[in-house]
Amino acid sequence: MEDRTDGRNANQLRPLACSRNLLNRAHGSARWSQGNTIVLAAVYGPKAGTKKGENPEKASFEVIWKPKTGQIGKQEREYEMILKRTLQSICLVNVHPNTTTSVIVQVVGDDGSLLPCAINASCAALVDAGIPMKHLAVSISCGLMEEGSIILDLTKSEEEKLKAFAYLVFPNSPLSVIDKVHSSKEEPIEHGIITSVSYGAMPVSGYFDCLERGQAASAAISEFLRRSLQKQSSEDASRVAQ
Repeated sequence: MEDRTDGRNANQLRPLACSRNLLNRAHGSARWSQGNTIVLAAVYGPKAGTKKGENPEKASFEVIWKPKTGQIGKQEREYEMILKRTLQSICLVNVHPNTTTSVIVQVVGDDGSLLPCAINASCAALVDAGIPMKHLAVSISCGLMEEGSIILDLTKSEEEKLKAFAYLVFPNSPLSVIDKVHSSKEEPIEHGIITSVSYGAMPVSGYFDCLERGQAASAAISEFLRRSLQKQSSEDASRVAQ
């Protein structure tokens, strides 16, 4: 296939950027950008008590999605639910039972792949807050072209034109170099895929092609996240030493 409208090839990701510890009043925060899609995530908690319907014997999470403009709608409510389930699956919910951790997601810019960007931002914010986790997760979007080819890290215009696309979340290995990331021998790392959300009519073969390409691309995002967290932790340690 030809290069895309922004000049990238099918497998090429947009420039990634991540910064943490941006908000003074939050227990943890992170800003994640993929091209012009930018999300700021803030973590508050864990706070004592759980909401009605939650299991008090485990830690619970709530996600509050804040659009760049306007009111929250059906799409945003769906994103809240998907993000909540994803975060619960990667955190050690038995460590702080009967508590609630709030994750506030503020959309700064939306040029496609918004939910994957929000998931990546939220994971980085959880690390910043020191929330006990089994492992991290990274998310990527994959699109199916009319001729059957796959493209990664979709822009908004591509999502609107594509036959079908999917948002995929893959597990990352525990970052033992980061003190705030807690792992447990009793909690095995998940393999394969954590979350999958598809839109449009996608044949089974196309979906498995997306999985294969997405998992390969997630390795690059995982490496970027690892380097970003290592760098910032080293900078934090240097400031403390001073």
